[in-house]
Amino acid sequence: MTANLTRKVYDERLRTLSEGSVNVNFNAFKDIKWDDPEFAVDPQDPRWVLTSADALGAHPWYKEQSLETQIRIGIWRWAVIAKVGMQFENILMRGALDYLYELSNQNLEFRYLTHEITEETHHTQMFQELVNRTGVDTAGGKRWFRKVSRFLPLAGSLYPEAFFTGILAGEEPIDHLQKAALRSGEPVHPLPQRIMQIHIAEEARHISFAHEFLRLRVPRFGKARRGALSVLFPLIMRILCDVIMIPDRKDAARVGIPDWVVKDVFWKSEAGEKMLHDLFSDVRMLAEDLGLMNKVSRPVWRALRIDGRPARFRGEPAPLTD
Repeated sequence: MTANLTRKVYDERLRTLSEGSVNVNFNAFKDIKWDDPEFAVDPQDPRWVLTSADALGAHPWYKEQSLETQIRIGIWRWAVIAKVGMQFENILMRGALDYLYELSNQNLEFRYLTHEITEETHHTQMFQELVNRTGVDTAGGKRWFRKVSRFLPLAGSLYPEAFFTGILAGEEPIDHLQKAALRSGEPVHPLPQRIMQIHIAEEARHISFAHEFLRLRVPRFGKARRGALSVLFPLIMRILCDVIMIPDRKDAARVGIPDWVVKDVFWKSEAGEKMLHDLFSDVRMLAEDLGLMNKVSRPVWRALRIDGRPARFRGEPAPLTD
């Protein structure tokens, strides 16, 4: 385990993150050229074809489809991810507000988290606007998740370390997928490309805060509380990863994706299995640092198929092979 983070160092990092939000920020309707013809959602534009960074885009079934079908599925896939992203950010904002409500005066978390909530508001706007522009009528997350999401924000104050673990579980997979798409070198439509650039830039601060929040708190927990979190940590990661990454099968069937393909892509195929491992390299590093990897929790990571080599540093690109 790394040395405990002191409150003084934590506050200094909060000031840095807050200043970053002031100096580098984006507006969903000023920084995206929604009405530029280049940004139009054209169902004949091949730049909507999914890159191989997406396990669906890398799957042989998808690659065998006609260009028209690849484009149609690509537009649908971006819309579904954006809708689920919007729903997740909505939960984050409500939970963060719940956490902030009774913070003591002079607590620097108040300023930083209100900056983050402001940024997430713009993220929900740009995600929903993308969905609207595509014309894809998707409900986003699975029905059970949409029902449970009414209560999840309460964890912001009732169980904040689990809540911010959940925030990482949602932010890390989307961040990984977006970075991988941009790093792929394959064509990406300029509209989702611009949205990804904005989201990655601001999400880096949000992920940093969640890491620092846990680094401050977890080492101070007693053995029982830390032990409980060590088991919950991989469970939260895998459950929320599946919510964000796996499309509803009925929704997928409406655009012509067979049920067996969804099952194979998430996570039976070679590319899907690799992606599942790669998504969590950063949080495995965090879990190691916090002492949350132990003889009880390690088998849980393995059983959920999200074990593997931890990242050497945050944001380390995934290796081409394991």
